[in-house]
Amino acid sequence: MSPAEQLLAGPDRAHWLRVARETADDLATDAVARDQAGKVPFDEVSRLREAGLLTLLAPARHGGGGADWDTACAVVREIAAADGAIAQLLGCHYFLSWSTRFFGGPARAERLDRESMDGQWCWGGGYAPQEPPLTLTATADGHLLNGRRSYVSGVLVADRLAVRAVRSDTGEPLAVTVDPARQGVLIEGDTDPFGQRLAGGGSVEFDSVPVAADDVLGSLSADEDILSPSAALASPAGRLVSVQLCLGMAEGVLAEAREYSRAGASLRQPAWPAGSLPDAQVLATYGELTVVTRAAAALAGQAMTALHAGMARGEDLGYDEYAEISVLVAVAEAAASRAVQESTSRALDVMGARSTSARLGFDRFWRNARTHTLYQPVAPRLRDVGDYFLNGAHPPFVLPA
Repeated sequence: MSPAEQLLAGPDRAHWLRVARETADDLATDAVARDQAGKVPFDEVSRLREAGLLTLLAPARHGGGGADWDTACAVVREIAAADGAIAQLLGCHYFLSWSTRFFGGPARAERLDRESMDGQWCWGGGYAPQEPPLTLTATADGHLLNGRRSYVSGVLVADRLAVRAVRSDTGEPLAVTVDPARQGVLIEGDTDPFGQRLAGGGSVEFDSVPVAADDVLGSLSADEDILSPSAALASPAGRLVSVQLCLGMAEGVLAEAREYSRAGASLRQPAWPAGSLPDAQVLATYGELTVVTRAAAALAGQAMTALHAGMARGEDLGYDEYAEISVLVAVAEAAASRAVQESTSRALDVMGARSTSARLGFDRFWRNARTHTLYQPVAPRLRDVGDYFLNGAHPPFVLPA
């Protein structure tokens, strides 16, 4: 590849994984203190911005990273091993900024890519349905957005919001982008979760906020007559962010538990006080958690490969092919959710009672994982897998919260 072609393509995957590991190492140095302080993550977003990770998906021709979705998900996984909340914030940013390509059409996506790159935007919001929904009312020169959305990821630090709203006349769900600095937008940090405290979550209220026609990206209808299979890939693409987030947290807690256990052994101190698991059972538990986590990672790899192939098909993708991809992602979701919940809870068992010291902060992994899996439950996805296996039913079009 010539220098000109390299400039147009942007840095390769290895470069971005190296940057992600360096950023994760930086976040790990003060992860416990930051989690306990629970401040709005302006500093953390600055770290991501300075590392070039916010613009990783922006086209290289605009000065962005030019990376693909596979690389973005791998970056989320690296960051999650150090800080699950910041990884959620980053994953939400990636999905919402990338979603313009699914719903907005080439020209609109090109404009937003350029503006996002120029402004170094951090995106927040979400497309999951809620009741009551946000409403979009047509006016002579655009639309007015009204309503309230609770617990919006990244909203406290966002430079641009992407939300779901329904047309007041037809009820059609639409993807809408909004500048949070607009008059009539009220953002509140009124949530107090026990986990994912640094994900920038809060509530946002829209009071007759003007929305230009060009800021209405497109339909979020699940009707197969409206939504093309290629646009429907936004669903498994977004849900794969959750998969990688869970895997990163599972791998992160196991890595820290291993270091803690090894440190106790090297100091010739009893790593597990009386009443803890005996050594043989500790080894078996580490083995079990390694198996469940690596199995989930393998399933995630299969799902990512299928998604990548589906994206490459473009408008030639059919709904049967989309359904197979969506089911593979659902399988990976279930496995990753199980892996992170088992790893973050059972790691404490193998580290023993001394690991409960607040200064060590091991509990943050469990709190972050449990909070995330409550917002992204896998029971509906298991039903989708079963219905597809038994009846061949296409999974519903579901976008992440």
